[in-house]
Amino acid sequence: MAQVIVRNIEVEVKTGLKQRAVQHGWSMEEEVRQILRNAVSQNEPTSVKLGSRIAKRFAGIGLLEPLPELHNQNIAPMSFGA
Repeated sequence: MAQVIVRNIEVEVKTGLKQRAVQHGWSMEEEVRQILRNAVSQNEPTSVKLGSRIAKRFAGIGLLEPLPELHNQNIAPMSFGA
């Protein structure tokens, strides 16, 4: 495993890290590891498909049956005028 040293951390930041570590029931070192893991994982591309993310966002608004899937279907373009 690699090591990272961070110098000149403000006292308030260190105190906050200590408080968070106590709340989670682990060491301050583990708290920092968790924060760094979360920060890096938020930048990774999501493996959840767009349709699943949309369905999750709009869940519970009254749609009673699933929407049909449109796989490999040609969609006619809109026409603008005569």
